[in-house]
Amino acid sequence: MNTCVYKHPKHLLAVDCIIFGYENNKLKLLLAQRKFAPELGKWSLLGGWVDETETAEEAAERVLFQITGLKDIYLEQVQVFSNPLRDPGGRVVSVAFYALIRIDKHDKALVRKNGAKWWTFNKHPELIFDHNEMVKIAHKKLKNKASYKLCAQNLIPSKFTIPQLHALYEAIFQCEIDPGNFRKKVLSLNILEKLNDKNRTESKKGAYYYQLNKQQERVIKERKVKF
Repeated sequence: MNTCVYKHPKHLLAVDCIIFGYENNKLKLLLAQRKFAPELGKWSLLGGWVDETETAEEAAERVLFQITGLKDIYLEQVQVFSNPLRDPGGRVVSVAFYALIRIDKHDKALVRKNGAKWWTFNKHPELIFDHNEMVKIAHKKLKNKASYKLCAQNLIPSKFTIPQLHALYEAIFQCEIDPGNFRKKVLSLNILEKLNDKNRTESKKGAYYYQLNKQQERVIKERKVKF
């Protein structure tokens, strides 16, 4: 048994979660007011310490469950933030993750209990430490992923219309996208299955619902859909 103990200064390891949601045609960001110093009361990403018996991914999943009541959330690592001066409270290395959740499925009472609040993405308050940079990089990664793989199943109901998907993508990319061009490009991916029922709440004619065809869904990075 190896009993070697490294003689080196120890650092604290944390996770920070950039939690994206979608509601009323708006990309949302879940934030909370910090409950302890430094930066007490200021707006922050949701996160926590990595326990000795868990991985960074497990810590992020634990934090997300404690805040939203949801499991099996889509989670992707953003990057490691390790500037020695990033946290005035001490030497803290943070592994940042972005998560995509269904706002209509999460535990709203639990979110309120944890002092968290949904903010419209482009109107969120200034954040502590390097959290603004984390959000910026996470959003860039989300846009990159959305350019070659549909993210609908993680943010909206499993069946949706092309106009609803179009509105989601305008929210993700934070810009207007030509509806006709969007429809053509999305259907060219050959991963949507047209259903027999229509959504008639937005027009008299109605729009057909679609769902992801999981058997045909594939990631083709060299064929990015540039919106």
